[in-house]
Amino acid sequence: MLRITDARTGDPVTAAPARRGLTRVEAHVPRPDTTGLRVLLIADVLVRALEISGTPVWTVLTGTEQRTELRARAAELGIRPFEDERDSGSGLGEAQVLRVLGPPDRLEGSDPVGAERESNEPVAGEPVDGEPATDGPVGSGTAAGQAVAGEAAGGLCVAVAGAEVESGAAHDEESASALRLALLARPRGETLHIGAADLADARENLRRWRDAVAVWATRPSGPIPDPVREQLRAAWEDDLDVPAVLGVLRKVETSGTVPDGARFETYAYADRLLGLELTRDIGRGAPA
Repeated sequence: MLRITDARTGDPVTAAPARRGLTRVEAHVPRPDTTGLRVLLIADVLVRALEISGTPVWTVLTGTEQRTELRARAAELGIRPFEDERDSGSGLGEAQVLRVLGPPDRLEGSDPVGAERESNEPVAGEPVDGEPATDGPVGSGTAAGQAVAGEAAGGLCVAVAGAEVESGAAHDEESASALRLALLARPRGETLHIGAADLADARENLRRWRDAVAVWATRPSGPIPDPVREQLRAAWEDDLDVPAVLGVLRKVETSGTVPDGARFETYAYADRLLGLELTRDIGRGAPA
């Protein structure tokens, strides 16, 4: 059962308390910048995790300017469409509302990660004194706290830290997939500055995994080992810990005991959550 930290209190809460009950996931995205994409991406993965467990989900996009641009950028990252904002009430009788929120509004690039500031006051959503931004309850100075004071009262708040991509990074299909992986590779409460080297590493990792999956698909099929399946589920059901899911895949990749057919099934199963198109190159003549 998926449990996720409620940013208002810092306590873990069951994401879908009513079995098979409708859950509404709202992504609050002020602008189509990298932080906004990260918020929408985390919401997308949250929806995937709920659907894997059999929970019906209603997805809503709120607070967004320039929606056409946002939807275009989201599609490049493989983020499934969210419905436009509706009435904030429980019009469909949903059992739970999960609101995914970024840090307080500011223009991307106006306060680069690591840049010095004239004030000593911390910026909400960023780490303070080396501590992750989501280690404790969120106060009124953070995005989650601001939302709680208004629209988010009564729902569960999922806080996402800011993200920036180095200017001049390549903008194509492969780079979009690499950006998705780079955004998922770190805890969602950690502020990110993604450079060209980070995207290159992510691109190489995806190439290696997709090539391997294409080869494993030609081997005799085998079930996912029970311990591996349990590790994957334990990771994403523990506060949607996607970096831990990726860590399980790295272990399976180099394991000397997991047969190739079982590796394929493991990666295909995990990709239902990750959305990285790891099976994309099956049948495309990947090296044996």
